[in-house]
Amino acid sequence: MKDPSRIAVGVAGAVAGYIAIFVLFSLLDFGNRADPITSGLLGLFVYSPMGAIAGAVLANCLVTRSGKDTGQDAGVGGVTRNSLKSLGIVALLCTAGLGAYIAYAYATATPWLNRNGANPLLVFEVRFPAGVTVPTSAQGITIELQTDINTMPGEVSPAAFYRDGDQAVIAGEVELAFRTSHRQLAVNIQGQSSRIYPIDLTARAPHAPEFGTWRRLGDGSEIRYRAKWPGKT
Repeated sequence: MKDPSRIAVGVAGAVAGYIAIFVLFSLLDFGNRADPITSGLLGLFVYSPMGAIAGAVLANCLVTRSGKDTGQDAGVGGVTRNSLKSLGIVALLCTAGLGAYIAYAYATATPWLNRNGANPLLVFEVRFPAGVTVPTSAQGITIELQTDINTMPGEVSPAAFYRDGDQAVIAGEVELAFRTSHRQLAVNIQGQSSRIYPIDLTARAPHAPEFGTWRRLGDGSEIRYRAKWPGKT
């Protein structure tokens, strides 16, 4: 039998040995019943790989004993060499499979902006045209961050309201939970049409210590904003 065929037989033996030991481990309920997770990990990463090794060696030994091998593949050295090659291929396949799973898991995972900490904030100010009546308290003002993933209610900060000449300015903040470049801020004041402001931040919304420039909406109102990350000012 040619070397590639022997290796293929060894790969099949390794896979069969791995599965057989894992099934046997599960059916006979080996391990610590009080800690099934640890027992399962032992089965997957200790006992079953031992079965894979035994399966590869056994498959190559059976091929050798069948009398179909001569020359360098007929001896113990040939069995060992081809068994190692078979196990190497199995290891490469497992590594490739694990890599593909990790890539898939990363691509489909929830895109939290700050996965291991508190959500960053979008801090904003909205300046209205002269003559527009704006409440001096939070009552009557609704803020909502809208993205292609979620919507998030925001809060206004009446203590930070001020007037810029004859124009009223409100201030507030809203959490940036997810990594996306599709964001807009809806500002609703009771008795007025809803105002939707595009938020031109990158998907990762890096921290900015100062507000950006004012951006004008079609009705003459303007917004400026910045991303504020936890622990930064």
